[in-house]
Amino acid sequence: MTNPLLADWATPFEIAPFARIRDEDFAPAFDKALELAQAEVRAIGDCSASPTFANTIEALEASGKALDKVLSVFFSLAGADSNPKRQELQRSFSPRLAAHASEIYGNKALYARIEALWEARDTLDLTDEQRRVLMLTHRGFRRAGAALTGNQDKRMRQIMSRLAELGTAFTQNLLADEAAWYMALSEDDLEGLPDFLVNAARSAGAEKGLKNPIVTLSRSLIVPFLQFSPRRDLREKAFTAWAARGANEGATDNRAIAQETLALRQERAALLGYGSFADFKLETEMAKTPAAVQKLLMDVWGPAKAQADRDAEVLTTMMREDGINGDLAPWDWRYYAEKRRQAEHDLDEAELKPYLQLDRMIEAAFSCANRLFGLEFKALDVPLYHADCRAWEVTREGRHIAVFIGDYFARGSKRSGAWCSAMRGQAKFPKVQGPVVINVCNFAKGDPALLSYDDARTLFHEFGHALHQMLSDVTYESISGTSVARDFVELPSQLFEHWLEVPEVLGEFATHAETGAPMPRDMLDKVLGAATFDMGFQTVEYVASALVDLAFHEGEAPHDVMAKQQEILKNIGMPSAIAMRHATPQFAHVFSGDGYSSGYYSYMWSEVMDADAFAAFEEAGGPFDPERAKALEKNILSTGGSRDAEALYIAFRGRLPGVEALLKGRGLTA
Repeated sequence: MTNPLLADWATPFEIAPFARIRDEDFAPAFDKALELAQAEVRAIGDCSASPTFANTIEALEASGKALDKVLSVFFSLAGADSNPKRQELQRSFSPRLAAHASEIYGNKALYARIEALWEARDTLDLTDEQRRVLMLTHRGFRRAGAALTGNQDKRMRQIMSRLAELGTAFTQNLLADEAAWYMALSEDDLEGLPDFLVNAARSAGAEKGLKNPIVTLSRSLIVPFLQFSPRRDLREKAFTAWAARGANEGATDNRAIAQETLALRQERAALLGYGSFADFKLETEMAKTPAAVQKLLMDVWGPAKAQADRDAEVLTTMMREDGINGDLAPWDWRYYAEKRRQAEHDLDEAELKPYLQLDRMIEAAFSCANRLFGLEFKALDVPLYHADCRAWEVTREGRHIAVFIGDYFARGSKRSGAWCSAMRGQAKFPKVQGPVVINVCNFAKGDPALLSYDDARTLFHEFGHALHQMLSDVTYESISGTSVARDFVELPSQLFEHWLEVPEVLGEFATHAETGAPMPRDMLDKVLGAATFDMGFQTVEYVASALVDLAFHEGEAPHDVMAKQQEILKNIGMPSAIAMRHATPQFAHVFSGDGYSSGYYSYMWSEVMDADAFAAFEEAGGPFDPERAKALEKNILSTGGSRDAEALYIAFRGRLPGVEALLKGRGLTA
């Protein structure tokens, strides 16, 4: 039988034929596609004709398409619906893919052709986009070590292969820890918990075949449990397990993996002539240097820590009133912050949640995309990789734009967090193809599924990434959609979060799950008024993680990652009652791959821009101003990586922003 992963996909919009794909298909398809990709690259390097943009750069752009098809399906399943077989395959594929990348970048004949084109670039009559692709290709080869020779070249290949293995192991260890732990709750333990949390805990228990409700390490379960459980002993037990992910000794311990990863990254940077891995990594970002990142983070750290310290005093007083004389602990903060929020803003999340139905929030995101960019969404009835998934065709004025897939619910087979990826990116070369974009979240199931306000913000955030993919309008896939600088990629996602806070959006789509009534105006006012509540805590836990990430990569790799983490936190005066958002053994952004290594700061760098960008709408005709929406699509959402990120932002706004809008938006100004 023909392997469905290698056949032409005669499906609507060439969506992967998930109903026909079995785990047994992946290994033979991968072998065949990898062999084909390797042959294609060798043929480009061995071409006897003089190098041209077409026979070298465009030939590279057109290569590896069969491999892309196989991997787009496999890695979507490996992240969102894993199983032991897929984990085994991932461990097998990762080093072979690293070796394949090393073979491409180590192809001296190919690099010589690219170098010749780069040297002759001013004579080639290239379009601006072609010139950009040439620059990025040349830079990518140089940074991958294409100019290395002899033992240095061999060592770089070894490093990249080992890093791929380590990243896969880190991810799988974290997934294993998250899937293995749960805390069974008796009926007495449910006392004081809101109905939505009780229902979610019962659903989680049923999913594991248990009679008892349970708390798992899914963020959508454990965070509300820490917010609402009056049982300090259970909060401590749950928080301790959450904080210990990846650091539980034994086979799933990630600490040695993190340590080896940092050492190999530093060695990689040194081979390429950089003083540190941070210097290497930031060269291609908007920030450019570790000093610029450090300045941003410390400019925010001071006001954030001051606010967190003031908040800690209030929460400690509340704890004393409950007869607890110990220090405020990390498992106390969310509980007392929630009580404070209810007291000061009269906002009860248990009362709020019925107004934030998942389906209605999806409708809200679609409505905003329609008003801003004219996009329309029609449900598709197609087989997908899990029964929880759903799909829509995205059109504009009757023209197909993209396919959007949503996979929203937490399950044991899905890694934690939320993300957006393109199972197929937008391109016009070598053929015109519309994107297939997927948002993956970890919301608690329910009937209906109800979201916290933070969940709703996450939905809008990931949909902002999806818009960046869907509205892409470039020629080459390598620069389409979110293929931009890491500290620019979060701008569209964080910017789109602002539309959740537009009163008319919540006014229309925040309707009660049972009565259908719109959210009362006083509740709406409280939601928006509490937008900056507890922002000292949220900013401190994030900035601490970003500072640890940066420090890890600024110099010689630490001999003990946990001791180094503690040293960094001590030096910045980390409040004892707040934990890092991602401690080292579970810092998947940084150690599952090097995408966000030295780059976790990028969320805040982008927030500086998103606060300023939304202000541009407010200064114009309001949040749905058509001219600002056109400018956003033209200069940012449609352009991918076809121009330098700084130039794109200036084209949209006319200038670069300062940190003031961010501090004001977070309520951290004096």
